[in-house]
Amino acid sequence: MVPSKLTSPPSATAEPGTESRRKAWSLTALLVVLYVVNYGDKAAFGIIAQSLKDELGISAAQIGLVGSLFFFAFTIGGFFAGALNKWLSLRTVLIVLALVWALAMLPMVFAATFGVLLASRMLLGLAEGPSSALIHTATYSWHTPEKRGFPGALLASAASVAKIALAPLLAYFSVTFGWRSALITMAVIGVVWCFFWTRYWEVGPYIPAKAVKHALDPDEEPRVPWRKILLTRTFISGALLVASIYALVTVVLTWLPSYFEVGLGYSRLQSGSMLAFPSIAGLISLIGGTLLSDRLLAKGWSSRVVRIVAPSICVVFGGGILFFLPSISSSPSAVAIVSIGYGVGVVVLPLCNAAVSEICPPRQTAGTLGVFLALMAVGGLVGPYVTGLIVDAAATPGLGYATAFQALGVASAVCAIITLIFADPERDKARVRGLAGQH
Repeated sequence: MVPSKLTSPPSATAEPGTESRRKAWSLTALLVVLYVVNYGDKAAFGIIAQSLKDELGISAAQIGLVGSLFFFAFTIGGFFAGALNKWLSLRTVLIVLALVWALAMLPMVFAATFGVLLASRMLLGLAEGPSSALIHTATYSWHTPEKRGFPGALLASAASVAKIALAPLLAYFSVTFGWRSALITMAVIGVVWCFFWTRYWEVGPYIPAKAVKHALDPDEEPRVPWRKILLTRTFISGALLVASIYALVTVVLTWLPSYFEVGLGYSRLQSGSMLAFPSIAGLISLIGGTLLSDRLLAKGWSSRVVRIVAPSICVVFGGGILFFLPSISSSPSAVAIVSIGYGVGVVVLPLCNAAVSEICPPRQTAGTLGVFLALMAVGGLVGPYVTGLIVDAAATPGLGYATAFQALGVASAVCAIITLIFADPERDKARVRGLAGQH
């Protein structure tokens, strides 16, 4: 039987504007830690990829296939975020998902075959799929719409924190105690997080949650037809952009240690630890860019300029840098190119999420972000497998990896230009509000 502590719905402790900011940031930090675990699970696969390849006797394309099928399941799972948010409290659904992540780590520890690898990674992807939207929804419940850029950046920085803090630890364990120890470590961390979540979580006052009473009467906030939100130009072009960047993120998670080891000649321990380098660049970009964006929004700058134009230009710049990677012969220079190209581009993720959350009614935030982040995950479906095919077909592994990063840079730059042309959250917010008034 599930403990009553998990089934009883949490309640907001304050009306909007009177909440404890200390509590808001403490609970935001708790959610960031969960996202770090989320990305740590993904990073673990990249770190042990070469060990799996050697032990199981599989090809680079098969490793890429596992990575892509993980994100296929991740994409499917993302579409259930809205339904889960409707059926269960945030407290219940996130602890259930976190426990499934931990359990999904363990089959490979006891039965290491390609089939088990494929099944366990797909189970993990299915359980992680809804979590992105739900974690964002829980975080946004403690922050007003105009101040969600920085909290969103903290969530997006979880990928960087996982690679900076967890990747070297997992690499050390993998080399010292065997690759299975990396999976066991992530399972234990996930279970420990669940203890703190059940003890401290409360929902915030800015996004209504299941079974929570709010000052807003439901009759005052009509539900907008989903197609009207999902067919806005901001949503469609933003989804293309974040999918292209997420393809880069997933290739970094799945393949970068292998690129450093097989393509650039670093040791296995060095390669796992060096996964932190692009993440440091990304962390600086995420924190600096979103702090600046929230400050500019507070000064009256338009959401289009701050959350669309500026980050899209960063993506074009990052894609341009990655374009030159195949022509770089120096290993340290190649590491720098990947780190900078990745770092300047990922700032678009929290800002696009914030822009999309801005155009929909608060009660539809989880569902809207669920679809948006599921579409974003399509990039993860394509990126790792295509990279594996490119590497297998290339004259050398190093050239194959460099060519794959070049292609990702070009694709993201093209999507950024499309977003620059079509996306405008303020225009689409006004349109959606007009539709809401008609229902």
